[in-house]
Amino acid sequence: MLFFCVCFLTITTHAQNNTLGIFEGQGDIGPVKHAGSGTYDSKMQQYQLQGSGTNVWGTHDEFHYVWKKMKGDFILRTNISFIGKGVEEHRKIGWMVRSSLDTNSAHVSAVVHGSGLTSLQFRRKTSGVTEEKKFELVGADIVQLERKDGVYTMSVAHKGETFVSEKLDSLNIGDDVYVGLFICSHNPNVSEQASFNNVRIVVPAPKDLKPYRSYIGSSIEILDLTDQNSKIIYQISSSLQAPNWTQDGKTLIYNRDGTLYHFDLATNAPTAINTGVANKNNNDHVISFDGKMLAVSSGNGASGASLGFTVPIGGGEAKQITPTGPSYMHGWSPDGKYIVFCGDRNGNFDVYRIPSDGGPEVRLTDAPGLDDGPEYSPDGQYIYFNSVRSGLMQVWRMKADGSEQTQLTNDDYDNWFPHVSPDGKWIVYITFNKDEVAPGDHPFYKHVYLRVMPVGGGPSRVVAYLYGGQGTINTPSWAPDSKHLAFVSNSSLLFPVFPIGQ
Repeated sequence: MLFFCVCFLTITTHAQNNTLGIFEGQGDIGPVKHAGSGTYDSKMQQYQLQGSGTNVWGTHDEFHYVWKKMKGDFILRTNISFIGKGVEEHRKIGWMVRSSLDTNSAHVSAVVHGSGLTSLQFRRKTSGVTEEKKFELVGADIVQLERKDGVYTMSVAHKGETFVSEKLDSLNIGDDVYVGLFICSHNPNVSEQASFNNVRIVVPAPKDLKPYRSYIGSSIEILDLTDQNSKIIYQISSSLQAPNWTQDGKTLIYNRDGTLYHFDLATNAPTAINTGVANKNNNDHVISFDGKMLAVSSGNGASGASLGFTVPIGGGEAKQITPTGPSYMHGWSPDGKYIVFCGDRNGNFDVYRIPSDGGPEVRLTDAPGLDDGPEYSPDGQYIYFNSVRSGLMQVWRMKADGSEQTQLTNDDYDNWFPHVSPDGKWIVYITFNKDEVAPGDHPFYKHVYLRVMPVGGGPSRVVAYLYGGQGTINTPSWAPDSKHLAFVSNSSLLFPVFPIGQ
């Protein structure tokens, strides 16, 4: 697979961010016969590449590249597909990290071939010979390439499945690198095309970040479950969390720095909600089924413990509902009479029910360990929650009176915050890798999945791959049409995918 090497300098074409999205420039690497191109659809937030080139292999490369300069740790992720049948089975697309834009540069690449071959390819030094690690998985739809402390990890999946990974811990191509998407036709006489959506360049939290004291940037994303394309609609350089979707479909409600905000989806503008004495709000807030009221959780208790309040959805004076804390409000009954919440009473977190006008609370779970995230089904018959009682955190269901507690997920992950779709057919929940977090924890800034399963249990499918965790979907975030989800992802470095908020 080696071929004769002649080293050419790259002819690079630069572009403004508004034409290349999160990338800074593009160009053909090596002496390609047919000039390539990269375009960005800002409405759909998708990229399309066209390129030629003999190969990405041996001691030098020929391909088209859209790129950005980066340093330090990063996570590169995209959904990926060729356009058309193509000519050569070894045409290539994917992520690439290069030490330079020269044709013989050292690099590491996460590659999908036209034949379906999926591989981690790398050249250790300038003009060195390309090496390869092949995956058993073929025809990957989602490709991720991460650099952490100088170690590169490629992760791939078929759409709907969890990642499988290969690690490369002995490659040093420098800290200051080019990162980007590439396409190579593997035939100098033709050009190939490919499309990329859900393209993300994430700068993860620094190692010295103090959890719950310092934060990195946040993006609100809207996921279309039909095609699993997700679009960023709002970004800030600090923390916002837990978007609820209002029943009229026009607004999201999220928390930031103790305040709740309405976010107008028509104008992309946030407006603070007056919640009176409940002015230390966290990310456990939920809208009543009739859309008129909010249950909020605010640190107004002794030593800052979270207490439960209700407040009109447009704002007003908050009414305290739970007598003590910590109490984290999660779900209204469909008739509006009750609220279910996670409460710490005598050192154990359990699910409780309380009248929405105030009154005695009723304990619904009593298993050792954490029970959290309770939420009513739209018909009011069931309460869905997550529990660590079986070892890992899993999704459970019980009757509205607390009887018939039944485990719905049973896998090798930690699963949190089940939310039932408005049509009552589906559950979305967030999944943490057990190697990254303890079963009873759901921290910020981790690799997570959003997964969907039938409301009665059954096979789950991944609908989003992201860097997030705490605050991503702590509260119900389904759109009224049951076809879209709102969630929060995180990155230290915010790119101009969407105007950055203040």
